[in-house]
Amino acid sequence: MRRIGALVFEGFELLDLFGPLEMFGIHDEDFAPVIIAEGAGPVASAQGPRVAVDARLDAPPPFEILLVPGGRGVRREVGNARLTGWVAEAAKRAEMVLSVCTGAALLARAGVLDGRRATTNKRAFDWVVRQGPKVDWQRRARWVEDGHVITASGVSAGMDMSLAAIGRLLGKEAARDAARQAEYLPHCSPEDDPFARAEPAALRG
Repeated sequence: MRRIGALVFEGFELLDLFGPLEMFGIHDEDFAPVIIAEGAGPVASAQGPRVAVDARLDAPPPFEILLVPGGRGVRREVGNARLTGWVAEAAKRAEMVLSVCTGAALLARAGVLDGRRATTNKRAFDWVVRQGPKVDWQRRARWVEDGHVITASGVSAGMDMSLAAIGRLLGKEAARDAARQAEYLPHCSPEDDPFARAEPAALRG
């Protein structure tokens, strides 16, 4: 059993958090989420719904996977030295570090991405890049794997990234099974990034 330490903060993006947790949770015999925040919570998402907090930064349980979502609140939290310091230390202990969307900005500010390849949301790309000048940012990527750190592009890409992580940890059939149970059609290659090209036809008109 691997615990997923999922960081939340005021203004986190709902799908950044719950999309990955849905995929991991399909294999609930192998993964268990723990919601971690600076305070006791509940913590409001960018969309309004609140999430209950299992543990605070100063007393987190052990976990093997660190999950950092993005959201509007990231633009405030990149200046939170306590939070980024915690992320830096947690990333050192984690077997795997995952970020979704602008969550990569928090990893970058914490120094976790220095010298690594990484990606983030296209619409916030230039701002996130400024948070990590020592990072090799990849504009065209659905997700990027660099050692034990995996960063996903915008919002829904976190589900594809999570399936890739499941594939690494449990095998590709386990990742396919999670996608089937969720009735989700994944992007199976990190280079399959439709939002780095012209806007997909389904969204035009």
